[in-house]
Amino acid sequence: MGRKSEDLLVGIGARLAITRNEIGLSQADMAQVIGVSLRAYHSYEKGYRGLPIEALVALHEKFKSDVNWILLGVKSARVEHDIEALQEFETSLDRYLAGQGITIKSEKRGAIVARWYRSLTDGKEIQMEDVYTWIELLKE
Repeated sequence: MGRKSEDLLVGIGARLAITRNEIGLSQADMAQVIGVSLRAYHSYEKGYRGLPIEALVALHEKFKSDVNWILLGVKSARVEHDIEALQEFETSLDRYLAGQGITIKSEKRGAIVARWYRSLTDGKEIQMEDVYTWIELLKE
C-alpha cells in the first residue's frame, strides 16, 4: 500500500528545508530563485501543498539538487548521504520536541536537521546534548 499524500507532502517539505539550509538560503530567497511566492514556498516546506514540477526543475538546474531525493527520500545528492540516519534523527528530534512541549518554526527545525546532517557528512559525531542546546536557542 502506498504512502498517504499528507505523509508524502510532509516528507518533501522536510527534505526541501534540508536542501534550502544546505544551500544557505532563507525561505524568501529560495522562493525567489525557484520562481514562486514566499507564501507558496512556505506551504511547500510545511507540507501543505505539493511542489510544482517547474520549481523542482529550477532546484536541479540552479543547485544540482537531487530531485529524486527531494520527492521520495531515496538516492542521495552525495555519496555520503545517509538517509536512514537522517530519518532516525528527524524522528528523534520530533519525538523530543513533542515530549517536551517545545514548538519551533519549520525553518528552525530545518536548520537543526541541516546542521546535524552537515556534521554527519563531515564525519563529526554530534551528541544529543548539543542538539538540545540548539533547540533551546531556537525555541519560540
